[in-house]
Amino acid sequence: MTEQRRPRPRAFRLEGDQTVTAKATPSTDDAGTPSIEVVEAEFDAFALEAAQLADGLTGDEAAVEAAQAGGMLRRYVFSWGGVFLSAVSGLMSLAFTLWIWGFVEDLFQRSALLGMVGLSLAGLAAVAALISITREFRAIGRQNRIAKLHAALAEAHASDDGKAARERVGELCKLYEDRPDTGRARALLNDYLKRIIDGRDLITLAERNLVAPLDEEARREIAGAAKRVSVVTAISPRALLDVLFVVGQAIVLMRKIAEIYGGKPGLLGFFKLARSVGAHLAITGGVAVGDSILQQALGHGIAARISAKLGEGVLNGLLTARVGLSAMAVCRPTPFIAEKQPGVRDVAPFLFGDKTKS
Repeated sequence: MTEQRRPRPRAFRLEGDQTVTAKATPSTDDAGTPSIEVVEAEFDAFALEAAQLADGLTGDEAAVEAAQAGGMLRRYVFSWGGVFLSAVSGLMSLAFTLWIWGFVEDLFQRSALLGMVGLSLAGLAAVAALISITREFRAIGRQNRIAKLHAALAEAHASDDGKAARERVGELCKLYEDRPDTGRARALLNDYLKRIIDGRDLITLAERNLVAPLDEEARREIAGAAKRVSVVTAISPRALLDVLFVVGQAIVLMRKIAEIYGGKPGLLGFFKLARSVGAHLAITGGVAVGDSILQQALGHGIAARISAKLGEGVLNGLLTARVGLSAMAVCRPTPFIAEKQPGVRDVAPFLFGDKTKS
């Protein structure tokens, strides 16, 4: 048997970032002169994505945070219009209180029993109003908490901050502690918090296990609303009924999506949510129209020629789906990282004639 030769140890000389062997000789051409190798810079197709990841904000995420800042996180600032509305509201409240007071006094003059009944009803109304105001402010605070958690998770994922990621994921679990349907996912995440996991991976696991099932529920709500709007407006005989039904479905859809992600908005909270949804539609509207609605208009040209109402129904369904997707983006407690942000074709494929995904 022949013994295999083993390579002898060699010495290397380091020059900056290059490693040169001791016997390295420059290459020469046929004429004997040293040849120069020219290396051209290549275009990196992922440079923009890497830069956006380093900054922590992609185009979609920047639009979501801008919409949240303009709506749910918007603070009331001093303005003469606001002073006017506050003064008028105060005067109306005083007038209503004085009217109630005078009415109760009249009841006491007629009968002590009627006066006690009127006073009890007035007190009950005051307690109910106080509880409603308290719930309203709690709902607004919960919406602000979700919006701030969204931005904090995006920042922690961009910087790969393990400590911040653990704190935010723990806060995410507390947000849904009153939801029995999230119990298994929360228990799994609490187990992950005890392990040594990178910040980005921990946030990705939280999105896949806890938020992804909520996304599926939100998609079903968007698809159902878009289907109802498209069918009803296609057969509705009056344009006014179309407008009222579309607006009503948009309001109901935004409230349902907010409740799915834990928002539970009241009256004032809904106004702030609607402002965020409108801001998101204004920021991303051009891209969405060019990508989905224009394709739909071209794809259903024959249907629109056959029936104008059918074309209106399809268009109204698309607009409803767009409202739902914007509400989904601004109400979601985590940014879209592991999960792909859905489009109109993903949530309402039946509007595009695709029956396999509906």
